Amino acid sequence: MSTSIRVSDGTKRMLQTLKKEDETFDELLARLAQSERPIAIGAWSEDDADRARAAVKRSRESFER
Repeated sequence: MSTSIRVSDGTKRMLQTLKKEDETFDELLARLAQSERPIAIGAWSEDDADRARAAVKRSRESFER
């Protein structure tokens, strides 16, 4: 089944900059839609969360120098 959607020329240009060379527009839109889903609460273990917090802290500290 196929559905057409209308987008402005400007939107199409923006999408083209995000599109991978071997990717269809359908694949691009699916990838973008999937990346916008919220992270499930509790998705990370406590160790993973601690490592992420430490990485964010190091990143912030590097900008303060």
